[in-house]
Amino acid sequence: MKKSDRAADPSRQTETGADHKDDGPTEPAGAPRGMERSFAILDYIAQKPARVVDVTRDLNLPWATVHRTISQLERAQFLRRDDRTSRYEIGPRLWHIGSAYLANNATLKSALAYLSQARNIKNVAVQVVERMGNHSVVIHAEQRQTDEITKASYGYHFPLHCGSKGWVLLAYESDAFIDAYLARDLERMTAHTITDPDRIRKELEAVRHNGYAITESDVQLFTGSISAPIFDDEGRIAASICFVYLKKVAADKERIDALIQELLQMANSVSFDLGWNPSRS
Repeated sequence: MKKSDRAADPSRQTETGADHKDDGPTEPAGAPRGMERSFAILDYIAQKPARVVDVTRDLNLPWATVHRTISQLERAQFLRRDDRTSRYEIGPRLWHIGSAYLANNATLKSALAYLSQARNIKNVAVQVVERMGNHSVVIHAEQRQTDEITKASYGYHFPLHCGSKGWVLLAYESDAFIDAYLARDLERMTAHTITDPDRIRKELEAVRHNGYAITESDVQLFTGSISAPIFDDEGRIAASICFVYLKKVAADKERIDALIQELLQMANSVSFDLGWNPSRS
């Protein structure tokens, strides 16, 4: 797009009204390039809708490079632009591709078959969760309680150190991955979110010892959760099953114990369906 064309289209200018030249500064050493850059931008915007200037700042890339890449992704319908806010969000074509992933997801198919027969799982939101990068992402959710729990539905994602589902996904990763993750600046979602690396390591050891994780008030102050791992035929962590409940449920120890048994049975059943052999793990 020529400079004169951009000037005629104020929606393509930055939020301050200043325009940019296409011959911006060169990309810093180590910056993502080509397809890798496109993937990095898509991943960033998937976490939160953003303006070009936001992506430029946080990914440390030249404005012209980001603008050109985002424009290409928008034309391909991988992104779409909200004209009211100038923010870009995930577009319909990327959703179409993602839905194909879910349609062929063996873990999800097995979990859904179990859930269709599970009558004792009540007063919780049931989630099937996978790790995507440094986040736990809900790929399926069912609300099995009268009062809907916010942020417990399909599509929500949180850092791995937040919530029992993330703890499980992190606990069974490699030592190298855990070390790299804990070396990052860890977000605190509530006052109860654990961000101290040493404390997290101890919690991860407890997860591996017990076979499940349980947290309270670290994602939302009014909820707690329990999660258990799903393993594939190679004994690797494939996903986690998570039950999210209101704190009034957490106060009922007998009910929590019953939910833990339901959770472990479900996670083990799905793992067996995937070919898991615990004797080889």
